[in-house]
Amino acid sequence: MRKYFITGALVLVPLAITAWVLNFVISALDQSLVLVPSEWRPQTYIPGLGAIITLAIVFVTGLLTNNLVGKWFVRMWERLLQRIPVVNSVYGSVKQVSDTLFSSSGNAFRKAVLVPYPHENSYTIAFLTGVPGGDVKNHLVGDYVSVYVPTTPNPTSGFFLMMERSRVVELDMTVDAALKYIVSMGVVAPPPPAEAAAPAAIAAQ
Repeated sequence: MRKYFITGALVLVPLAITAWVLNFVISALDQSLVLVPSEWRPQTYIPGLGAIITLAIVFVTGLLTNNLVGKWFVRMWERLLQRIPVVNSVYGSVKQVSDTLFSSSGNAFRKAVLVPYPHENSYTIAFLTGVPGGDVKNHLVGDYVSVYVPTTPNPTSGFFLMMERSRVVELDMTVDAALKYIVSMGVVAPPPPAEAAAPAAIAAQ
């Protein structure tokens, strides 16, 4: 009985969590229907229609701004926002973070690393985000790097740390594999590196 129950749970729990996450995302995106004029809204609620509209708006925005006229309009819009108190600081910070995260040439979250945290005798997976900048680097003696330590099982929250490069170990692991390892609380272990797996396979023969 216990064996069958665990087997069923292993099948249904991931499906249930996946359905819950998709339902949450689609429900959140459906809120874009509020932006549609009331006379254009469907008489009956259609699940997912708002999500389709949101994705369409994002696609059309990218299409329109990916040319000279669109880029000029975006620059003018950003200049206008920069002149508004409070808005300029909030928008500027969010814009800088989003450009770093979503830019194909950015270095954010491009490398999984192993760092000592929260104390010297325990380790956790983190992501290399760059090097300290501004006046911060003037107060750090030595070679430092910036890392983001995500929490488990929600990696969207975490801690930003600056650590000596010598204490940070780069892992032969993709960012996706590291995120799965973190979200699963260590249950879904990443595959061993290719160079480490090869000797093991030869020894097995």
